[in-house]
Amino acid sequence: MKDQLGLYYYPNPQHTEARMYVRRFGGRIEFRMWHQGDQSVWDKHNWLPYEVIEQAAAMFKASGKESDPTALYDVAVAERLLADG
Repeated sequence: MKDQLGLYYYPNPQHTEARMYVRRFGGRIEFRMWHQGDQSVWDKHNWLPYEVIEQAAAMFKASGKESDPTALYDVAVAERLLADG
């Protein structure tokens, strides 16, 4: 999907108030979250390269935490959106 902010998908399709925007910058895929009820989500968080997300996931896994930061950041969906974009 696309709007004035760019290409996006719903990281949780049951909760359409949150969107994950994607772009290609310098050959890398980057992500940025937007939330309808909380403008600060967009304002306070910059674009994140997927490599940073993978590093965070590795840190979470190494610490024994069960949450996975990559769950919201779907690189396959992002690649498809960008290809069709």
